[in-house]
Amino acid sequence: MTTTDQKSRLHEYLRFAREAMLWKLEGLSEYDVRRPLTPTGTNLLGLIKHLTLIEGGYFGDTFGRPFPEELPFGKDDTEKNWATADESRDELVDLYRRVIGHADATIDALELDSTGSVPWWGENEVTLFGILVHVLAEVNRHAGHADILREGLDGAAGLLAGNSNMMQHDEQWWKDHHARIQQAADTFR
Repeated sequence: MTTTDQKSRLHEYLRFAREAMLWKLEGLSEYDVRRPLTPTGTNLLGLIKHLTLIEGGYFGDTFGRPFPEELPFGKDDTEKNWATADESRDELVDLYRRVIGHADATIDALELDSTGSVPWWGENEVTLFGILVHVLAEVNRHAGHADILREGLDGAAGLLAGNSNMMQHDEQWWKDHHARIQQAADTFR
């Protein structure tokens, strides 16, 4: 596999993970995309906001290609990972899409061995390859969070709408399956 093929493959997986993240918001109310669903406040729109910062920084500042807009998330770390009442879903999703476009331009413009520096890591040098792998892992990690949050909200599960990687069974099968798993767990109470 050539270096160009490797970069294309990594980029393809990153695009797929981004699509999965954005799909997790589709069809949900404003309330459901914003409400905290874990004790630490994790919510779907907050994950999108977080990934906007991740991709904007790693594919921007790291390679001397800063995102041309100021990311309007305040200086307070507590506002960087959840959507405030004055931030609309459309605005945040549109901003994420613009950051993705900028990140894609950086990926397209650079070679895998191109170097940069991550200011918040304190490292002297990283490569596009290393950052691609890092961001791909980060987006997929949060896509996994989004999978669980979305399933808990309305039962929607799988990679993308109409392209599920889930076994196809009816509701009763899933209830029975859940009961079998619970029964196995109960033997250890």
